[in-house]
Amino acid sequence: MRRASQILQLLGKCRTQFPPRDCLAELGAISGWLPQQQQWYRTLEPITSTDSSSSSNNGHVQPSHSFTSSHAAQAFALPSFGPVDPFQLVKEEIDSVSERLRRSIFTGIPTLRSAAQYFFKVGAEGKRFRPTMLLLMASSLSSVMPSPDYLTVDDRPPNVHPEEERRRQQRIAEITEMIHVASLLHDDVIDNAEMRRGLKALNSVFGNKIAILAGDFLLARASVSLAALRDSEVIQLLSQVIEDLVTGEILQMTSTEEDLLSLDHYVRKTFHKTASLMANSCKAIAILGGQNREVAQSAWEYGRHVGLAFQFVDDVLDFTGSTMQLGKPALNDLKSGLATAPVLYAAEEHPELHALILRRFKCEGDVERATELVFNSRGIQRARDLAAQHAELAVQAVQSLPACSNEHALMCRQALTEITARVLARKK
Repeated sequence: MRRASQILQLLGKCRTQFPPRDCLAELGAISGWLPQQQQWYRTLEPITSTDSSSSSNNGHVQPSHSFTSSHAAQAFALPSFGPVDPFQLVKEEIDSVSERLRRSIFTGIPTLRSAAQYFFKVGAEGKRFRPTMLLLMASSLSSVMPSPDYLTVDDRPPNVHPEEERRRQQRIAEITEMIHVASLLHDDVIDNAEMRRGLKALNSVFGNKIAILAGDFLLARASVSLAALRDSEVIQLLSQVIEDLVTGEILQMTSTEEDLLSLDHYVRKTFHKTASLMANSCKAIAILGGQNREVAQSAWEYGRHVGLAFQFVDDVLDFTGSTMQLGKPALNDLKSGLATAPVLYAAEEHPELHALILRRFKCEGDVERATELVFNSRGIQRARDLAAQHAELAVQAVQSLPACSNEHALMCRQALTEITARVLARKK
């Protein structure tokens, strides 16, 4: 704790002495952090409106203001702990939340139980990216380290209101994962998918009707847990997510010719289908933690930009990854008739793609020709750059949070920034 006190003292000094690199020697003496860690050193440089950006509500990129000294000071403090594994940092708590989630979706109807638990079984639950992000956000905004008591499984039924702040935030992690998996089940039916997370898609095992009903069942259980939180703003936020998921799917299905060729339309749809869940759940975590509107908005911005970056990387991986890596078929988007960011960027160089996009790659040879044109363009690199831009904005959102009062919160903020790097580097 003495080191935390010294770091906090140094933060105050950094806020009054800009540029903050003047504090390098002192911070190095306290933490052992070296300026040779270039990826962090770069955050000390002011970012001008020509090479930085922020976004409107649906993810459209707009020029932003430069970093302030307080932003840079917080970025400066983050690396003092050395490398942090975001998933290991909250692994025990995530395991307890996952076990509670499995218990909360139990039903006495065998077929429904098997279908609903299909992607929640041990070993099939994926990386649990969203719950990890949410619990890190909760800790990064807390004045105290979570009690070990919260590593145990909460056995209270979903309809029972948890009085403890951390337990309420854990419920958000559960609810978010249920909504996410429900959306996957519905999407796989719409897309007639055969694989998901390296397994047969649920609709391939149980049929479309059971898959749809299992998704509906998860949304119903999520709604019960959500109502038990007794917070009208949080209920509104998570309800908005479900509306956005539907909106995104309808936008995709009813796109006009102009929409099909528009990157802005694609980003808007991506916000609704992917980023809204992360944005609104992060904001719900902040609200349940008693944070003010400004802090809650920063949490929302973080989730939004991570969500957009995640999807744009997914778009790239659809071209560059293998079926074994992805856990689903490669080139799945093209085969489903979807023009994603790499294709839309490639179309700016190869107008021949316009006709293929408008007929949703339905003619023989369209998928192969589109793939060839994408690889013979800067489309993949520009999509990567777009993902990196949103990852940078997510880091800025973390840096805009108020000063931490404990080392664990600082470490969790570092983990939140590490998540953005892992989103960019992921292979599946």
